[in-house]
This record gives sequence, C-alpha cells and structure tokens, in this order.
Amino acid sequence: MSYIVDFKDVSTVGLESSPVAEALAGLRANEARYFMNKYKHEFTVMPASESQETLDYVNRILKEERDIEFAAKPLETSQCQVENIKWTHVFYEDGLAVNVLYTIDGPKPKRAVGFKLSEGMDVPKELEARFKFARQKSKLAGTIRGSFFVIKGEY
Repeated sequence: MSYIVDFKDVSTVGLESSPVAEALAGLRANEARYFMNKYKHEFTVMPASESQETLDYVNRILKEERDIEFAAKPLETSQCQVENIKWTHVFYEDGLAVNVLYTIDGPKPKRAVGFKLSEGMDVPKELEARFKFARQKSKLAGTIRGSFFVIKGEY
C-alpha cells in the first residue's frame, strides 16, 4: 500500500524497524519537501516487499556500474517521473537512502546515483572506502551526509 509522505508532520510509518527511524523519517520528509517545492509533486513511497521491480532496477544499476550490493534490508521505495526525469528512491533499514536520477530525453542527459546517510548511522561498509561524503544541514533530517556517482550505462 502506498503512502504519501507528509513533510509538515514527519512520521516514522513504514520505517519503525530502523535503529535510526526518526532520522530516516526526517530524510524521507526532506525528499518529499524537495519534490513539492521544486516540482509540485507529492512524494509517495511503498513497502519494498511490494515493489520488487523497482528494487531490481536500482540493484542492477548499483551492481553493473560500481559492483555494489547492500546488505541492509530495503524498507521502502519510490518511483516517479517529473518533467523528463525518472526518479527512483530506496530507503534502507540502516538509514541509507539511495536515489537514481535518470533523464529520459534531452540534448545532455543527466544520470546519477545519490547516497544519503541519516544522522546517527555509520557509513555502510559497501561505501566507506569508495566515496567521500559532504555534509548538509536540514531542519527535517538534521545533518545529512551525501555522495553520488554518474551513471555511464543505459538502463
């Protein structure tokens, strides 16, 4: 069952099993606020158990581009298209949020995978030696650490 994320009244619904549930809920709300402010789009998530196709898409890109496979359990996913950009998100139990930005058309395609770490979580082993993380302050999520890589292939 899908759930529209409310960034005004932050809730841990769907994220309760995470040891950093409050921070992860803030991170998810931060994403929802971004999509509402930039695109006037409601950010909707669904349980990972109901969205295997979305998980397979993200896992394929991570595996083929950087040989990354996360041990953490995925809790929720989101997939939408705004303007010419396909956005896919996966929120993991350990507090990690992965997003895939993939432009559908246009003269200069933008395609990247972003990683955001909830406040209070350690950098996942799969990422620690390979990525540097920048810090960003958020009223909803506290301090978010983020990194990304550019997608080279076609997906």
